[in-house]
Amino acid sequence: MSDDVRNNRPTLAAIAMFALVMVLIGWDLFVDYGEGASLWHLAFESFIFLVAVAGVVLMWLQLDRTRTDLVEARVEAEQWKKESSELIQGLGVAIKRQFERWQLTKAEAEVGLFLLKGLSHKEIAEIRETSERTVREQSRALYRKSSLAGRSSLSAFFLEDLLLPHSERAESTPASSEGKPENQS
Repeated sequence: MSDDVRNNRPTLAAIAMFALVMVLIGWDLFVDYGEGASLWHLAFESFIFLVAVAGVVLMWLQLDRTRTDLVEARVEAEQWKKESSELIQGLGVAIKRQFERWQLTKAEAEVGLFLLKGLSHKEIAEIRETSERTVREQSRALYRKSSLAGRSSLSAFFLEDLLLPHSERAESTPASSEGKPENQS
């Protein structure tokens, strides 16, 4: 089952519960009306019925919007991937070369790539079918061989030059054209 369906289970369950409440209250209204219940009682239960209907409708609309947003995000990510594939491949080659310069083992390099992707030690261990302790040791070896302090330093090592220098970022922002000094953010 896809993650999308699993992530929507609570919402679908809530919609189902509101729908059940709506049906039960509708049935109760029907029975109460047949038994000659007071107008106030029927009005109160009608209000509850309408709240349940509104809950179903609003949650369904929210679920639909979430699905639409997910589709849009996937399309955008795929477009970015397509437009940037050459750059990404070049970065991949550069990362591999740097790992070779640091003389990382194949396992350390693999762990390094997963760390750069933002995976936790536990997630890496599951993917690599090894223990979390092994992944931690391989991470430490990577940091030791590279003389980097940790995960953020590793990411910064490869991404720092891809980002615009501070002065170029300040020149490209609308605030800089309004006389804002560069050193303020």
